[in-house]
Formats: sequence, structure tokens, C-alpha cells
Amino acid sequence: WVARLAKLGVGTIQLRAKNLDDAQALATVKEALAAIKGTRTRLVVNDYWHAAIEAKAQDLHLGQEDLADADIKAIRAAGLTLGISTHDDEELATALRAKPDYVALGPIFPTTLKSMRFAPQGIPKITEWKKRVGEIPLVAIGGIKLEHASEIYAAGADSIAVVSDVTQNADPDRRVRAWLGLKDAT
Repeated sequence: WVARLAKLGVGTIQLRAKNLDDAQALATVKEALAAIKGTRTRLVVNDYWHAAIEAKAQDLHLGQEDLADADIKAIRAAGLTLGISTHDDEELATALRAKPDYVALGPIFPTTLKSMRFAPQGIPKITEWKKRVGEIPLVAIGGIKLEHASEIYAAGADSIAVVSDVTQNADPDRRVRAWLGLKDAT
């Protein structure tokens, strides 16, 4: 998927691979970085901050659980940009204390990607969160389809992360091109 999406011109890809040991994580991150080499795609490593540092990645995303165990000083010393997931007020406060480069809010809609202990946030929450994060970019994620994009951007999201709208689409490449066309139109 990483190579496929990079060839299509996707600007940012988050590498999500759960339950890897340290060696597997490092190998996976290195393979993904090799797949985007020579493209304009940025690879955001999800969770595996040790591997991101060792493989000399540029971007890292942490969930709240991983944030608690992460060495923020080492992450910053390595020059990684840092994004953090948020789902409620307490998590937003925790994220903001880490001085992230962006904040992700989700799920906006019901999602089948993973089991969530949080109810869907809804589009109005995007506006509220954007006021609270100010100049920090806000990423909306969770159950979002291309048809929701204009409303989500209008609510204040700076970007949208999607998975199932592409991976579960009958023609994933065409769906990616539609998303990229939307981006070019905004």
C-alpha cells in the first residue's frame, strides 16, 4: 500500500502496523521509507518511535497510550514532527502539553477500522477543537468519506485522514485520485 499510494501522488501516508516487535518495526519502517524514496510522499510512523528514530524517519504519530511511554525529548532531538491522537478533553490537554506539530481528532463518524472506546465525535466537535488548538493543524479521522470532505474542511479541519474510504473501495486507485483532485480544488 505504501508504494502504491506514493506512486499515485499521496502527500502523506501513515504507516500503521500493530503488534510488531522492535526488529519487525524497524524493518517495516525502513521498507516503507525505501518505498517512498524519490517521491513527494511523507511517511508518518505510527507508534514505533524507537524505530522512527533509528530509521531516520521525519514524522511520527502517537496514540495516547503510546504517548505515555514515549521519550518526547528523544523524539524532538531526532527532529521528528509529532502528531497526537485525541478523543476527549483530557486527551486534548495531554496532547497539548507535549506541544505537538498537529492534533488528530476522531473518530468523526462510526468506523470499522478498529474498535473504539469513544463515540463518534461529529462534525461540530471539529470546530470546537480547532478553536482550542489554534494554529496547530487539526486532522479529522474516522469513518470519513470523500462526500464529507467539504463539510469537514468548512468546520475547521486542516486535513483529513482516511483509510477505509480508500482500502474498502471497489477501485482504490480511482478513489485516491478523487481525493487528490479534491485537495487540488481546495
